[in-house]
Amino acid sequence: MSVVRQLFGLSGKCALVTGSSQGIGFALAEGLGLAGARLIINGRDKAKLEAARQDLAGKGIEVHAAAFDVTNEAEVSEAVAALEAQHGALDILVNNAGMQFRTPLEDFPADKFRELLRVNIESAFLVGKAVARGMIARGAGKIINICSVQSELGRPSIAPYTATKGAIKMLTKGMCADWARHGLQVNAIGPGYFKTPLNQALVDNPEFSAWLEKRTPAGRWGNVDELIGAAIFLASPASSFVNGHILYVDGGITSVL
Repeated sequence: MSVVRQLFGLSGKCALVTGSSQGIGFALAEGLGLAGARLIINGRDKAKLEAARQDLAGKGIEVHAAAFDVTNEAEVSEAVAALEAQHGALDILVNNAGMQFRTPLEDFPADKFRELLRVNIESAFLVGKAVARGMIARGAGKIINICSVQSELGRPSIAPYTATKGAIKMLTKGMCADWARHGLQVNAIGPGYFKTPLNQALVDNPEFSAWLEKRTPAGRWGNVDELIGAAIFLASPASSFVNGHILYVDGGITSVL
């Protein structure tokens, strides 16, 4: 049992999870915290972030809140420096911040396209770079980017989102290429369709839900707590020789036509 705890335990580690006041980010933060990590959760809505912090603290997790804009380089640099000064080394980073916008591609507003690029890609680049500097100096670190089945598959009305998630897949591999030699493991989780606020419009659409359940080999939507095991694995010593990998947690949807 001690070997298992050593492989998968996160005691003594500090984890920053961006975009973690709700949905997948909150679930991943909770899972890492229950595995023993000290948590720093992030978001821009201070009230929502504080509610999430209180929820996690009520479960016995050591958790702190850091409200900063992950798309603003100056804010990111200042926040990471302050967090490391206050809480010590950031051992684990989960780049989860993201957004969605759905409309036919021919009508897709250019400003929304640029916003998707900033939130879904630039944030991972900025926070990843800022946190990696300390990890490189220490010769160790875990970075987990959040991809999607849309890193591999397209669907009508979300082409720009699909483009951003394809880019996160390749950014993960690029981070591995640059930083693995410094002792970092950089991997990604590719969630399938999960019941989250981001997907609420689809969850509430009976026609889409019926299609999804038929299309997915597991025959159902995913529950966000089913992502926790993947996060703990990629954040723990158990994945010490796993690098540049995208772990799809999707009920099998990327495996079938």
